[in-house]
Amino acid sequence: MSGCGPTPPPGPHKIQSRRRRFSDASPSPQENAQTDRAGTHTVHAIEPGPANNKLLAAVSRDDFTLLQAHLTTVGLEQGTVLCEAGDEVDQVYFPLSGMISLVVVMRDGKAIETATVGREGVFGAMAGLGIHHSRVRAIAQLPMFASCIASTQLRRAAASSKAIANLIIRYNETLLAQARITAACNALHTVEARFCRWLLQTRERAESDTIQLTQEFLSEMLGVRRTSVTEVASKIQASGAIRYSRGVINIIDLAALKAISCECYETLLEQTPS
Repeated sequence: MSGCGPTPPPGPHKIQSRRRRFSDASPSPQENAQTDRAGTHTVHAIEPGPANNKLLAAVSRDDFTLLQAHLTTVGLEQGTVLCEAGDEVDQVYFPLSGMISLVVVMRDGKAIETATVGREGVFGAMAGLGIHHSRVRAIAQLPMFASCIASTQLRRAAASSKAIANLIIRYNETLLAQARITAACNALHTVEARFCRWLLQTRERAESDTIQLTQEFLSEMLGVRRTSVTEVASKIQASGAIRYSRGVINIIDLAALKAISCECYETLLEQTPS
């Protein structure tokens, strides 16, 4: 793989990837969830506009003009690999819905999630300050839309705007802080607490109490065996916090889920730009 770009994974659930000029997007459409006949949750039926990404919404009109002509909107199916560790980042993604997982992959193939990027952030932005190789695998954790821009175009914009360059640096610091908190959480807290923390984070990004996640995907995100995921999910389901069946998690009691989760959920919320 020579650069970062959507790589559809194998599997039965396919979502058509659609690209268009970002300037053609509606400024703030109401998002509608779409479900196929098999009950598979897909990306939103209506493509969101630029205001859906908080970083893009926060830049001035003049700065946004530097980006606008080079931005396209792409729909990504769950599990799409945007970039592998070691790849040169040639596309930068601003999520408009859903969530990107940043996963560290070890030499033996084992992997664990260290950070997530939702509508508040961007993946690959450091490429805007120079040629940048990813240190993580980036995966669309949920069906999503994102606005993407070639790293060469982002570099030109950052060279012309100190505000855009500072935005890139500030958000990179946010990701580093998130990675530190997640590393501490993975080392110090129980699988049950981490599982609940992760579900709460995902719920925030999905904006739904129903989340489609396979045991395989959950085990990789948490860095545990699939059997451990089954045991933990059953235990939390017995508490009445969730209902888990055939890869679909329904959050039944949000307060109970927060009670089982560790402090890191609130800490990560505090670190996330509003």
